[in-house]
Amino acid sequence: MATFTEPRPIKKLIHMENDYSIGAHPNVMKWLSETNDLRTTAYGGDRFCEMAANKIKNLCHTRRVAVHFFTGGTIVNVTLLASALRPYQGIIAASVAHIQTHETGAIEAHGYKVLTVPSSDGKISAEDVRRLFDAHYTDPDHEHTVQPGIVSLANPTEYGAIYSLEELTAISDVCRKCGLYLYVDGARLGYALMAEGNDITLADMASLCDAFTIGGTKQGALFGEALVIANDKLKKDFRYMIKQNGAMLAKGRLLGLNFLGLLEDDIYFTTSQEANRLAMRLKEGIAARGYPFLLDSPTNQQFPILPDRVISLLSEKYVFSYIKRIDAAHSCIRICTDWATVEETVDGLLTDLDKAGDPLTQRISS
Repeated sequence: MATFTEPRPIKKLIHMENDYSIGAHPNVMKWLSETNDLRTTAYGGDRFCEMAANKIKNLCHTRRVAVHFFTGGTIVNVTLLASALRPYQGIIAASVAHIQTHETGAIEAHGYKVLTVPSSDGKISAEDVRRLFDAHYTDPDHEHTVQPGIVSLANPTEYGAIYSLEELTAISDVCRKCGLYLYVDGARLGYALMAEGNDITLADMASLCDAFTIGGTKQGALFGEALVIANDKLKKDFRYMIKQNGAMLAKGRLLGLNFLGLLEDDIYFTTSQEANRLAMRLKEGIAARGYPFLLDSPTNQQFPILPDRVISLLSEKYVFSYIKRIDAAHSCIRICTDWATVEETVDGLLTDLDKAGDPLTQRISS
């Protein structure tokens, strides 16, 4: 006879490695729970998706955009990019862009090449776009190479950097002059819009971009991304592309409900602002203790460089994302805040950082 063995207690760690390791914002769960017994039209044709789409259109200050809901970031990127491109075209993107580094070749699996621009913080410029475009067409053998067809940005980037209105306008102008589509991956768009120094609005996005996403998964939704399409050429037959790519959720109303929960009472924006505030407090505290950062991020993602010994000690209580090795004794990690992060967590991490060691004796080698 088998004997029952009581399981070992699971050590409770504080997860700060990303902004989607917790469930959903309570208001999202409220909407899901209170509508659970209703029967609605399937595949996103329900009134909840319509209500959420209308809220987004109002925020964009235009009724002419089309709004579609997806379960996640990779599938929305693949579906939009594949819809926009001809078989011989590719995507201009930063070398560290999500579609290049964290989507397991999903774009390439659909037959499209990512044409990368070197970047350390994930941003690219109008000059980068023009340079790559001109390099293609001044090549006498250009018909033997992949033609640029669309520019894909992320705001904020993989490293938390944000675009200014001037930068986004310049890229949009170049795209229109060169006949390129402009697509912005906004998986963490709320954090960018609410970052200190940001001067871009959703109305600007709708005006300057052919398409962009408003992320939900990393912003307090249980799951879900909203794709906003401004260019009429991309709107035609787009639902066929959604279906063909396996992205048409039968219980589509769940996606609309996620966004209704986030957009009610500006929760999407207030929680983003609070997450940014706590990230800035964490950033200032780490810097005050003498530790440098890989780059300057004004959003919820922070990238401190710490001694490996300190990281090891902190890892007994916290979970971080490892980014890269800096030298023989130091590494860069990513720490994220989100809608559920509280002041006590930030204070506790800074206190534990003090206990882990004196930064003045842990200097990074030049």
